[in-house]
Amino acid sequence: MKTPERPRVRFAPSPTGNLHVGNARTALFNWLFARHYKGDFVVRIEDTDRARTSEIFEKGILEDLIWLGIDWDEGPGREGRHGPYRQFERFDTYKDYLKRLVEEDRVYPCYCTEDELEKERNTLLSKGMTPRYQGRCRNLTDKEKRRLESEGRRPAFRFRVPRGIIEFKDLIRGAMRFDCDSLGDFIIARSNGTPAYNFAVVIDDHLMGITHVIRGEDHLSNTPLQMLLCHAFGFEPPLFAHHSLILGADRSKLSKRHGAISVKAFKEKGILPEALLNYLSLLGGSFASGKEICLVDEIIKEFSLKRAGKSGAIFDESKLRWLNKIYIRDYNTTKLTELLIPFVRDAGYDCNSPDREWLHSVVETVKGNLGALSEVGDYIDLFFDERYAISDDAASVLEGEDAGVVVRSLQEVLMDECAEAGLYNNVMSVVSGKTGFKGKRLFLPVRAAITGKTWGPELDKLFAILGRKSLLKRVGRAADFLA
Repeated sequence: MKTPERPRVRFAPSPTGNLHVGNARTALFNWLFARHYKGDFVVRIEDTDRARTSEIFEKGILEDLIWLGIDWDEGPGREGRHGPYRQFERFDTYKDYLKRLVEEDRVYPCYCTEDELEKERNTLLSKGMTPRYQGRCRNLTDKEKRRLESEGRRPAFRFRVPRGIIEFKDLIRGAMRFDCDSLGDFIIARSNGTPAYNFAVVIDDHLMGITHVIRGEDHLSNTPLQMLLCHAFGFEPPLFAHHSLILGADRSKLSKRHGAISVKAFKEKGILPEALLNYLSLLGGSFASGKEICLVDEIIKEFSLKRAGKSGAIFDESKLRWLNKIYIRDYNTTKLTELLIPFVRDAGYDCNSPDREWLHSVVETVKGNLGALSEVGDYIDLFFDERYAISDDAASVLEGEDAGVVVRSLQEVLMDECAEAGLYNNVMSVVSGKTGFKGKRLFLPVRAAITGKTWGPELDKLFAILGRKSLLKRVGRAADFLA
């Protein structure tokens, strides 16, 4: 089916927790679709669950979307003619539509308790049958209704599912077919008057002019219910596309036991928004060009539902960190320095103490080594003499057969004040000449001696920032260790 000239899509989170990366991916797919086809992207807050809804979570979700670079054309803070954009503020609208269905006898009151429904469910499961509502309250007489109400029971309302087949073409999964007999009459309004998800979402999508519903495959079973409601109201159903879910390494749905799962958690780890957005756009699909690292404009240009995979997408945090490392490496150093300030503070440093020019030079030196901004503390330690300590790996190197020769030669050369000019090239050239060593045989002991580590930034940059006096102090401690 041809895409409308100006499609309208939506992202409708429930503010009952932090923004999960799976939901962020759904938001991203909708946003990319809207931007690719020059349509509208709407954010709607589904806050009907008042017991679990939190303004803190709503604020956090919206902030995370903005942090990722996902903006919206209509929604909270960007009101349009289809508002309000919080379901709690739309309850009167739902009541009007419920009244319409009641008058048309398309729904009926259901007085079943949770215990009764659970018993029915377990009975069906024990017989190997699909659990669904058996219509116990479908044909109650007025007398029976009054009796149940006299017991203090407040009814929910169930939709009368007709017999027949529901068919539609999913834009990702192709032809879909559901037998109404397997659905059972479903609740559209709870006993406390709160609209059920499938009821509210159909009304909202219609009134907001949503043309495409792009969401996770876990919502596929909701689609026939929503289409039945669309037909009952005489609405034109939107087009549906159900993308794969994000899975953990064990191929189960991504959850807390797999580690970080929220956008907030990755932000706190020091993943850049550009890297996370790039990674989420790759999950379960690919770019036509075959590239893995793309700017946002390229991602928008290449986006297509046809390349969205049908099978689950494995979330590989090591791949995300690889992408993040590249983004950090290529980031403008001045801007990166500002982004790193909170992480430098978390590492225990007073950012008002070292001047920004010095910090800028440190960031320029270490940024090629960072897999996440939160790692900066490990690297900035290298530039403070009071944090110098010889690690076990460095100790193993220094205890090697040739290391003592290198360290003593390095100490002798650094003691000569003439070494200050062209420090790195001068010193390493003389030490190499004195020892006759090159390559790892020379450089690994030097690194272990001046950093106390076997890893880190390039030695020439370290020499330039530390200076001769600091280098001499460190090499002296390495010599003492050897002695």
